[in-house]
Amino acid sequence: MAAKKSSALLRVLCLCSVLALALPARPANVTIGALFTFDSVIGRSARAAVDLAVDDVNRDADVLNGTHLTVFAQDTKCSGFVGTIQALQLMEKEVVAVVGPQSSGIAHVVSHVVNELHVPLISFAATDPALASGQYPYFVRAIRGDDSSQMAAVADIVTYYGWREVSVIYVDNDYGRGGVDALGDALEAKRGKVSFKAPIPPDADAATVVDLLVQVSMMESRVCVVHVSPDSGLAVFGAARSLDMMASGYVWIATEWLAAALDSMRPADPRTMSFIQGVVTLRQYTPDSGAKRSLTSRFATGQRNRSAAVNAYGLSAYDAVWMAARAIDAFLDDGGNVTFSADPRLQQEAKGSSTLRLDSLRVFDQGEPLLQKVMLANFTGVTGDVRFSAASRSLVDPAYEVLNVGGTGVRRVGYWSNHSRLSVAAPTPSSRKNGSIEQRLYSVVWPGETTSPPRGWVFPNNGRLLRIGVPYRTTYKQFVSKDSSPDGASGYCIDVFKAAVALLPYPVPFSFILFGDGVKNPSYGDLVSKVADNYFDAAVGDVSIVTNRTRVVDFTQPYVESGLVILSPVKERSSNAWAFLKPFTLGMWAVTGAFFLFVGAVIWVLEHRFNPEFRGSPRKQIVTIFWFSFSTMFFAHRENTVSSLGRFVLLIWLFVVLIINSSYTASLTSILTVQQLSTGIQGLDGLLASADPIGYQVGSFAKSYMMQELNVPESRLRELNIDQYASSLKLGPHNGGVAAIVDELPYVDLFLSTNCQFKTVGQEFTKSGWGFAFQRDSPLAVDLSTAILTLSENGDLQRIHDKWLSPGQCASSQGTDVAADRLNLSSFWGLFLISGIACFIALLVFFTRILCQYGKYKYNQDADGVTEEESPVRRPERLRSIRDLMTFVDMKEEEVKRAIRRKSSDDRRDRSIASSAGASSFSPSTV
Repeated sequence: MAAKKSSALLRVLCLCSVLALALPARPANVTIGALFTFDSVIGRSARAAVDLAVDDVNRDADVLNGTHLTVFAQDTKCSGFVGTIQALQLMEKEVVAVVGPQSSGIAHVVSHVVNELHVPLISFAATDPALASGQYPYFVRAIRGDDSSQMAAVADIVTYYGWREVSVIYVDNDYGRGGVDALGDALEAKRGKVSFKAPIPPDADAATVVDLLVQVSMMESRVCVVHVSPDSGLAVFGAARSLDMMASGYVWIATEWLAAALDSMRPADPRTMSFIQGVVTLRQYTPDSGAKRSLTSRFATGQRNRSAAVNAYGLSAYDAVWMAARAIDAFLDDGGNVTFSADPRLQQEAKGSSTLRLDSLRVFDQGEPLLQKVMLANFTGVTGDVRFSAASRSLVDPAYEVLNVGGTGVRRVGYWSNHSRLSVAAPTPSSRKNGSIEQRLYSVVWPGETTSPPRGWVFPNNGRLLRIGVPYRTTYKQFVSKDSSPDGASGYCIDVFKAAVALLPYPVPFSFILFGDGVKNPSYGDLVSKVADNYFDAAVGDVSIVTNRTRVVDFTQPYVESGLVILSPVKERSSNAWAFLKPFTLGMWAVTGAFFLFVGAVIWVLEHRFNPEFRGSPRKQIVTIFWFSFSTMFFAHRENTVSSLGRFVLLIWLFVVLIINSSYTASLTSILTVQQLSTGIQGLDGLLASADPIGYQVGSFAKSYMMQELNVPESRLRELNIDQYASSLKLGPHNGGVAAIVDELPYVDLFLSTNCQFKTVGQEFTKSGWGFAFQRDSPLAVDLSTAILTLSENGDLQRIHDKWLSPGQCASSQGTDVAADRLNLSSFWGLFLISGIACFIALLVFFTRILCQYGKYKYNQDADGVTEEESPVRRPERLRSIRDLMTFVDMKEEEVKRAIRRKSSDDRRDRSIASSAGASSFSPSTV
């Protein structure tokens, strides 16, 4: 038994020996590097965090399993050149990974070095989006997102408050330029833009910063985004305060550098806090956890420099060390071995230079497998869940806190994440599933201690007047044209613009610049294009708001309703002897006459048995029907109706007659007074169907509209000045003139006010208006729209209209244009239907009553002994019954009732006699 146990133990020991020989031994020590600026806001926090992380890794028995982690830190001294040298010196120590650097500029340079030496570079502060390109495969970002995410948050804040333009103050290096580009893209996606860029040189002095801020203060936008480094950024706010730019009306949004600077100040400096009151800033969101609270506490107690504290970058640096440690542990568990080899290319270069010592730089042979282990990280760190996005090589789910500086600290007013965007609820896994929710932030105290969101812009204080293009009209100068006033232009449109500008709560200096040669009216499409091309800041005049123009400029609220109408010549219509027949069509006359006779016949039927005026000889009754029928047209019928059914029918028919009489009178009046179109064009359909020439005003959009929307050939179109309208219309299409003119309603109204021999035909076939054109996203367009609505509500707009565009001598006649269309049956069939139904119901009731009476009457006749055998002449039963019925119908109502009552009396008497005789036959005496 003992021998068997010894044999089994021997086999186990042999197996362990074989495995130990097969797997490489774990190294006793693994070295990583750290690159950052020691004496900086980010560097002070990162250095302490890296040291604490290395200590925690070496104390954790579950990580590296006996392999000691060593870190070599190099100071980049905020210099790209020094940072490159320090990176090369770090590589000489054969590090397997590098934590850092904090600068995006240094990261660009060092990334080329690690690409050649295959050393993963895990940065905790380099946020330039360009570092995510495939040019830097060994660069990994140990933070959530980059500046593209941060600038998306800034753009959402700008859009949330309704601002369109921002001025950006940024440090002029890779970090600053990359952030500005990302902000421009984010704003453009939301129809905003960066209107002014103020680059600050990295080594700028206070005077340079002040000069740049002076330029910012002269810009239109009052929304300032500051994207600089934490070490020099507070100087920007100090200079802004000295220029009174931290007052009411300004908006200051700082990226996450400000939160890092404030978090690193313990305690807060009251003087510094006074510079930044009302500023909105971002801070990387890290969910609260026990590990985070523990690290913050340890950081505070173990920090040698008690004036510094941990910030978001320090937390990311702590997790970056753990990312490297866990990746190395997984790499060693898979049997990885840490080896370095010489690069033949570096060896070749080293032979020609004895001072650069390039031969000391060695390639990490297992760099790519270790990089893959870093990208597979999946653990919970002090910053939350640590998982990488393969596309951006950054941590997934970027999120920020939105902070508002006030008093001696900051106040959180909301959150931003790439899933829920702006929200007052902290990002959670459920919010990632639910997606975007309603955008909301708590109230913000803005600079100047106001809680109302600033307008975000003012008129630029740069001494430049607003260049306003004004059409140089040569006709109908009432709208707009050149004059000798100081403004250089006058007219209805100019007065409306001045009145609207006067209502704005800020001054708007402007100058009018005439557009056109003064020989003919300019092209309004070209004028709008000048605004879109930034030649003019705006266009003021009779500019129509049409679709293709709204694609390139922004218009204000229309201050004049407009639309295209057709102008045509007219002539007086000559009357004739038969004009009285024209109000009704032939069908209308026929149906009306038939109904007069029909209703007269119905009244005769209903009244014949009751009313002696409707009885007599056949000739008299026919005359009565005709007379009664047509006398109701004038309400002159002399016969009275005595039956209820007759009165019911007559009441409805008199109402129908009243409507017909009124319509006939109105139509006849119109026919005798209306003018007749000379060309016969009744509207748009007639205009398109003809082949006659069509006129349009010089510079009007009517030409393009007719060609593109109505498919009118260009050969039919004639360009005319307004003073040529009358002569062209009088000549007509066959004498070198035009059949009609298509123009906008305001011009046509003004033309018709002094030209009575013309008129508009048909309806407006476009609906638009006149507005003031501004460059895209100009806030002036919005404010002036509000001002125009105010002018309309208080009546000033109408007063300006009456001043310039008073009606002329033909206004009343043009305004009373009555359609001369003949009345047809379609307008009255409802009335005839009602009358016909009334007649039918009355006849139905009448004949039902007649049949009931006839049944009683017939029964009485049969009872009197008038039988078929006694009849002297035998006739067919049906003919005899019809004749009897007709005879019965012709009888007076009184006779029928008398006969029925007499028969009823006789029946009662007979029954009484019969009952008496029966009683006598059964008496005792008889028996």
